[in-house]
Amino acid sequence: MILSSLKTILKEVKLELAKKEKLHEEFQEKMRKVTSLSKQAILLSHQKKLKEAKEQIGKAKGLMDLLEEQSKKYPAIIYGGMFTAAIQEYAEANIFVNLIEELRFLPPQEVGVPPADYVLGLADVVGECRRVVLDALREGNVKKGEKFLEIMDEIYIELMTLDETYMLVPGLRRKCDVARRIIEATRGDITLEVRRKVLEDYLRRFKPKTEKVKGSKRKL
Repeated sequence: MILSSLKTILKEVKLELAKKEKLHEEFQEKMRKVTSLSKQAILLSHQKKLKEAKEQIGKAKGLMDLLEEQSKKYPAIIYGGMFTAAIQEYAEANIFVNLIEELRFLPPQEVGVPPADYVLGLADVVGECRRVVLDALREGNVKKGEKFLEIMDEIYIELMTLDETYMLVPGLRRKCDVARRIIEATRGDITLEVRRKVLEDYLRRFKPKTEKVKGSKRKL
């Protein structure tokens, strides 16, 4: 009788564990989808396809809302490394797309993510801004490149003022160190491009004078 009772108990335990494992797999799939949609939104923004980028963010938001609702019932299954990574990617996509569209920083409340994940996503925006700068320089738009370098500087400086936050947000200091190196490299790229344009403009002004002198010599 005792063994029979234990068998019944363990059978129920097994069913409950199987149910949780299935939910865990479903949740992970949603998290992966959020991350993928967020990455696609960032890529589309670089391609100047803001409408499509915002559509991807909308799809990601739908999944985030669903995960948030399910987290109330299954917090142990939802919260973890993959969910945190998905939230950060989602935050980064929202912040970056809005910067491209409006040159305005979205606050955590508008993004709909916790403060810690917001600042970690914000730190990653620096890398995406570098891509904007490099694209602008290739297009000959130094002014746009300088504007986004200013944005990169602003992000880094403001994050650096949050001294106590480093204790509260694991990984933020490392991201800030990476951001600093990215900014230094970007500043060097812009400096080289500005010098190149100055030299190019000088040679352009100098060339007609040279041709004029050569023409005068031929006449002589």
